[in-house]
Amino acid sequence: MSAPRNIGTVVLQQVRPYGEDPVDVVVVDGVITGIGTSVTVPEGAERIDGAGAVLLPGLVDLHTHLREPGREDTETIRTGSRAAALGGYTAVFAMANTDPVADNSTITDNVWRIGRDVGLVDVHPVGAVTVGLGGQQLAEMGMMAAGVAGVRMFSDDGKCVHDPLIMRRALEYATGLGVLIAQHAEEPRLTKGAVAHEGANAARLGLTGWPRAAEESIVVRDALLARDAGARVHICHASTEGTVELVRWAKEQGIAITAEVTPHHLLLTDERLATYDAVNKVNPPLREARDTAALVQALADGIVDCVATDHAPHAAQDKCCEFALAKPGMLGLETALPIIVATMVEPGLLDWRGVARVMSERPAQIVGLTDQGRPIAVGEPANLTLVDPDSPWVVRGEELASLSSNTPYEEMTMPARVIATLLRGVVTARDGQASA
Repeated sequence: MSAPRNIGTVVLQQVRPYGEDPVDVVVVDGVITGIGTSVTVPEGAERIDGAGAVLLPGLVDLHTHLREPGREDTETIRTGSRAAALGGYTAVFAMANTDPVADNSTITDNVWRIGRDVGLVDVHPVGAVTVGLGGQQLAEMGMMAAGVAGVRMFSDDGKCVHDPLIMRRALEYATGLGVLIAQHAEEPRLTKGAVAHEGANAARLGLTGWPRAAEESIVVRDALLARDAGARVHICHASTEGTVELVRWAKEQGIAITAEVTPHHLLLTDERLATYDAVNKVNPPLREARDTAALVQALADGIVDCVATDHAPHAAQDKCCEFALAKPGMLGLETALPIIVATMVEPGLLDWRGVARVMSERPAQIVGLTDQGRPIAVGEPANLTLVDPDSPWVVRGEELASLSSNTPYEEMTMPARVIATLLRGVVTARDGQASA
């Protein structure tokens, strides 16, 4: 929860919940108290003219890199929170691959406290599965879950928990704690030296290939481990056609598996690598068009459960170098929703209720959040995102809120814009400006 603030009263005028008919929405003390065409507006209320914009539940990101502690030159919890609020997010989960690694309650509790004090989004720290992301010894998951932060998701993201016995123990332990293990699916013996998707483009460009099997072999292994442990497992950044089929199969078997997809894996392909621009280097790598098409359809069908940004800021020197030496990752918080509009809404694959499902409701359900991803209804917390679906804008990395500028969408026109975000009734972003 964020630090206490003077909330007051806000009225969202002529907004369209889930893209439906325009209404006014009244928020008092952080709770929706009225929805309709003739609601009573309290005197002195802050008014936001929606002018027919779409109102959604606040977005929830299960996969964000905020870099604090350790790389505050690339991002901080404050700057990342600003980017999140501007992107329509009201909750983010900050991955554990910081320096030092978030493998104990001292670090996870501190991340939570800083996020609370910034107060722009709910920052939920993700705890490491293994000590130092080393893959050898389980971290103090119980202590982190019982700490002030109440850690509810654990991941060694950036690295795979590649030892099957360690992963099995983690799943069993997580089941007892009621928390979630999120796996970065990558068999490291298949990706040694790999920098690009293993295919015709990598071969032509002379880049070491990263096979689909590196991801898919871990997905099926962990599905089986979760089945035998009676546990839940979540697949980070699904990127291949085969992963879609494996997740589909696992769900048909009754295995408690969920999966996320990033906006960049829905939109971009490895054809972009022809320029050797490392802004396009990401882990897992950009794949072929057939993978992108499979992921888009899987998200529409509910096989892939949700969208997660994998927002990964990097310093210029870590990207402006030889492709093989560059760090993988790209910015994502401020462009995620517009990309979902472009790839899912405009083609008719999702309506606005579908967008709410994959970007807010389902992510909150996966990690057990009870105050986020809630319906837009009287009595519900006012975690809200207001989107103008007909407001194109041009992406420029230097104008984004992140401390870094490594966006692959430079000079690309996005079809929609977030015009306001509310966290429990507090306006955290409005008209391109964050509140802190």
